[in-house]
Amino acid sequence: MANDQYGEDTQSGVGVKEKLTYPSMYKVLLLNDDFTPMDFVVFVLKKFFNKTEEEAHDIMLKVHSEGVGIAGIYPFEIAEMKSAQVNTYAKEHEHPLKSVIEKE
Repeated sequence: MANDQYGEDTQSGVGVKEKLTYPSMYKVLLLNDDFTPMDFVVFVLKKFFNKTEEEAHDIMLKVHSEGVGIAGIYPFEIAEMKSAQVNTYAKEHEHPLKSVIEKE
C-alpha cells in the first residue's frame, strides 16, 4: 500500500489518519508523618527524584506544612517504580515515610 505525503492511500483513495495518544501521567506524592526527619525527606527527593537541594527543601516544607507534596510527575510505570523505591528505602532505614501515586 503506497501513501502519498498527506496520508492518502494512493491505491484505494482511502485516507489514513493516525492519532497519537500520550500516556496518562501520575503524580508521586510524599505524605507527611510526625517521625521522619526533614533531612531524610530532602535526601530521598534528591536521590530518587533528582531534585536540587533547594527544590528538595521546598518540597519537604510543603509536605511538612500541607501534609503532602509532589515529588514528581511520570508515566504510570515510572511513578509506580519510584513510589515503591521510596517506600522500600524508608522502611529499610526505619522511617515511616510513605509515597503514593495519583493520576494527574
